[in-house]
Amino acid sequence: MSLRDTSSSPTASRASARFTEPQHAVFRRLNDSIGFDWRLAPYDIAQSRAHASMLARQGIVSSEDRDALHQALEQVERELSDGSFLFAQDDEDIHMALERRVTEIAGPVGGKLHTGRSRNDQVATDMAMYVREHAQRALEGSASLARTLLDQARGHLDWPMPGYTHLQRAQPIYLAHHLLAYLWMLVRDRDRFADVLGAVSRLPLGSGALAGVNFDTDRGFVAAELGFAGVAENSIDAVSNRDFVLDYLAAAATCATHLSRLGAEIVLWSSQEFGFLEVSDAWASGSSLMPQKKNPDVAELLRAKAPRIAGHLVALHGVMHGLPLTYNKDMQEDKEHLFDAADTLELCLEAADGMLASVTFNRERLASGASDEFLSATDIADMLVRRGVPFREAHTIVGGVVRSAIEQGTLLSELTPQELAEHSPLLDEEFYALLKPTESLEQKRSEGGTSSLRVREQLEQAEAALASSR
Repeated sequence: MSLRDTSSSPTASRASARFTEPQHAVFRRLNDSIGFDWRLAPYDIAQSRAHASMLARQGIVSSEDRDALHQALEQVERELSDGSFLFAQDDEDIHMALERRVTEIAGPVGGKLHTGRSRNDQVATDMAMYVREHAQRALEGSASLARTLLDQARGHLDWPMPGYTHLQRAQPIYLAHHLLAYLWMLVRDRDRFADVLGAVSRLPLGSGALAGVNFDTDRGFVAAELGFAGVAENSIDAVSNRDFVLDYLAAAATCATHLSRLGAEIVLWSSQEFGFLEVSDAWASGSSLMPQKKNPDVAELLRAKAPRIAGHLVALHGVMHGLPLTYNKDMQEDKEHLFDAADTLELCLEAADGMLASVTFNRERLASGASDEFLSATDIADMLVRRGVPFREAHTIVGGVVRSAIEQGTLLSELTPQELAEHSPLLDEEFYALLKPTESLEQKRSEGGTSSLRVREQLEQAEAALASSR
């Protein structure tokens, strides 16, 4: 930020009447928020423009004053846009910096801009507008990544792969089914950010410091001008409320956790030990020492960014949890947590989208893992159940068959009918048929299962979910 000395500026003198000593330099370093809350400038200008219009509409200031304020705000907006805005040494925060500059441009009429509002309701309104914009961005980013997952699922509809529990091969599934699991996580993320939009639908401005203001203002007019659905019902709640920031951080933390799980699997699957996929060169890096290396750094960073965002949520809960009403300076700590979480999440969503859209899956390696005959053990147990054997007894019988194959170092298909009969006379030729991955896959006919029929149904459901607003 560019600084200039304005020690005799209106802002510098405004707060000095109550005090006989200047603020200590260390206190200023702790107290000032201009180093990060400058990001609220666009929202502050928008609400100041609407506020000035309302003041004139209500006859609290003249139309000439309104026009002068609007012209000054437009010039400030241009200066911020082209980088010519100069911050002063005494600018405590972005709100005072903008008001100072408006007063420099418009003259004494600039001092009328703060009529009928406090920094308390001003800050709360800026924060609500910031959260609204970035919740919308996260909503759109989640939906975009979900659509990329849908496209990848469509392209790999009939690709068998092993499914895992405890990172051990468990049952065969289709790759499309696995990818769609992440899609539904992202759909829920989208809906959570939609809920955040609802949480920021009430306008705080007009609540004053805490008790309302002494002017006949029209808060509904300002709400409509700024795109709010209505006004906050209680002035005390309005200035002390940061639920919407917590709501955003909670949604962001959950979304980041989903991205982290996706990243973790991509790291595993791109390893030579798995070999299930390859990340494109555009989304990978090399080693400074080992020429052969191709590292899935994007996926690894998706893992690492999640606790960072979750940490911001926990930290803000720590800030808010014991605060008495109404506004307390502690609440200044909401901004850096929010700003960093929004920046981090939006970057992660964009990176995950680009990386996932360009990965190449290895059908042969996926199929090889799915062909592990032990993955059919549950299907064999279910076959015995259909023949009247209680499931727990069937589970024990098949466990014994698996143990025999392991001890002999053979495949299940290499066991003879005589060896199978030693475990149960009900293990006949159907046992061998069930060892084919396609047999196991297509038997998962339950709703939401991995059979081709159910996965195709799920693709339609996913398309409908992404086409809807909720």
